[in-house]
Amino acid sequence: MNQRSVVWKLLQIIARVGTTVLFDLKTYGSRNVPKTGGVLLVANHQSYLDPVLVAVHLDRPVSFLAKSELFENPYFAWFIRSLHAFPVRQGEGDVGAVREMIRRLEEGNVLNVYPEGSRTKTGEIAPLEKGVALVIRKAGVPVVPVAIDGSFAAWPKGALMFHPHPVRVRYGKPIDFNGKKGEEIIGTLENELRSLMAELRSSQVPSPGTPGEG
Repeated sequence: MNQRSVVWKLLQIIARVGTTVLFDLKTYGSRNVPKTGGVLLVANHQSYLDPVLVAVHLDRPVSFLAKSELFENPYFAWFIRSLHAFPVRQGEGDVGAVREMIRRLEEGNVLNVYPEGSRTKTGEIAPLEKGVALVIRKAGVPVVPVAIDGSFAAWPKGALMFHPHPVRVRYGKPIDFNGKKGEEIIGTLENELRSLMAELRSSQVPSPGTPGEG
């Protein structure tokens, strides 16, 4: 899973065009994502669009969790598994999913999680659930905070479909949490996400560099 599959590459091309046309997507700081080794991308959760928005401009494939119900259809299950998704039973404290997250990180993959627990109802960042600290402590990999702004307006919780709206994504610098306690991890991540969000909303981001990134 360290290399992008053929399906991933094809859909990434389509997604880059689509996110540019529909959302004028701009990403900043994607060079902060390490090129090799396990990496945990911790992002705020504004809409169903977020996994695509986080991964579309990265050169590495990204694993992510998906509701177990999405795997009930064998054809759709094959499709999302080809995009490195794996199931989690929401609200049940899925131990198997936690172990899978740690395993993928230890094997050197990039994993994207949304520790708020669910999509925001307001567009603002909610308190992070403590479970992500366990994964971070067990896996011992760099953690990159990722702020997403605009996808809530593009597809708010409760809406049946998305609509065009500008979206911005900001990747923070990798954080080494080795030896840190759970409360310190959660507090640091919340502060980093809110700081990155403030940068996006105040337009305090680098000038454009490579396509789609500043």
